[in-house]
Amino acid sequence: MSTTQQYIQENKQRFLDELFDILRIASISADPAYKSEVLKCADEVAKHLKIAGADNVEILETKGYPIVFGEKIIDADLPTVLVYGHYDVQPADPLELWTSDPFEPVVKTTELHPEGAIFARGSADDKGQFFMHVKAFEAMMKTDSLPCNVKFLIEGEEEVGSASLADFLEENKEKLSCDVILISDTHIYSNEQPTVTTGLRGLSYVEVEVEGPNRDLHSGLYGGAVPNPINVLSKMIGDLIDDKGHITIDGFYDNVLIVSDEDRKEMNKLKDDPEAYKKSIDLNDIQGEEGYTTLERASIRPTLDVNGIWGGYTGEGAKTVIASKAFAKISMRLVPNQTPEEITEKFTQYFEKIAPKSVKVKVTPHHGGMPYVLESDTKEFLAAKKAMEKAFGKEVLPYRSGGSIPITSLFEKVLGAKSVLMGFGLDSDAIHSPNEHYGLYNYYKGIESIPYFFEFYAKG
Repeated sequence: MSTTQQYIQENKQRFLDELFDILRIASISADPAYKSEVLKCADEVAKHLKIAGADNVEILETKGYPIVFGEKIIDADLPTVLVYGHYDVQPADPLELWTSDPFEPVVKTTELHPEGAIFARGSADDKGQFFMHVKAFEAMMKTDSLPCNVKFLIEGEEEVGSASLADFLEENKEKLSCDVILISDTHIYSNEQPTVTTGLRGLSYVEVEVEGPNRDLHSGLYGGAVPNPINVLSKMIGDLIDDKGHITIDGFYDNVLIVSDEDRKEMNKLKDDPEAYKKSIDLNDIQGEEGYTTLERASIRPTLDVNGIWGGYTGEGAKTVIASKAFAKISMRLVPNQTPEEITEKFTQYFEKIAPKSVKVKVTPHHGGMPYVLESDTKEFLAAKKAMEKAFGKEVLPYRSGGSIPITSLFEKVLGAKSVLMGFGLDSDAIHSPNEHYGLYNYYKGIESIPYFFEFYAKG
């Protein structure tokens, strides 16, 4: 791999320039106004796969945006790595909060990135991260060091729920057959403490509605005599979590996987620093479920959070009304052995149970996803750990993330392969927010690490 690593070092500036070309494309899948840009980005990704040395490069149609596929099969008897990524991005709004044009990438220095970071929408999520794989593949091809087969599946709908992916996988099982799936759409704990993500939480997402009177009422004429849906909803939400941070829904914890003391000790090697955590998000104090560290609360424990709440008059000035209806959107992050179907049903039953008779309530399920765990003694994890230790020159620890990537369980169900979550971003990269950025150090470390993964995985 020495010649491969030398090739990477000699081509770093070109690798950055080529990423900039892709970042300039506003491939916003959520907004139909950007359809031509999304399709343009698919074309650009296909072009780079061909240049890197992939065979059978195709832009495959789906019910939504296309999937870019490419492969290099050097020996049918060797293992096959399927690389997954996505070329679509979140909307850049609110634009006024960006310090530079979100689709004109620039490198700026920051406290965490003194060597510079790429500021652009999609830099960390996920263009910068999937493009690392394209460039690592190029480096292996140019130095004749690719040790196993590789396939690429780069989709254009991840930011809108990967709506077409399930059907695509079912229809293309043979084309996508593989031994392991490699994904860089996650982050490491820090540059000083690199990690491989071994767990993701699942998700149950619902919208609730509380209805009181049949119309908005004058708060002077009716106030104090009728139920106020906003007041009722606020109290109901408050009753979902007790003063110890425990979720009160009947049976909510019935199937929660209890992490062993040994595993908890191992994960807390990541040096939970409450003061640094508070400072990073400008808080005076932290809170959460009693008996768990901040690291554990944000990874191995289930949660319930209100993501939005509305009702009544919210315009300029005053309007003294009691609203007819109030609404909220609520997400519950799930841990192994919980399913979105189970938790959605338990939430619905409990929410209806605690509603006063004076109002009507409605729960509308939206989307969900299963939790995911990659055991830290598997061939897949150990290959990633060794690869990153080789590139970073530091011990790499397992890390459970609090986020959700539903496609990991989908891949395992349909393709029968485990996913290795070998991301290189930081949780401070402001993905989905203004001023998203991705450290140059992280971008290049990713490109350096990926060939080592192929080497160690091929050796078994």
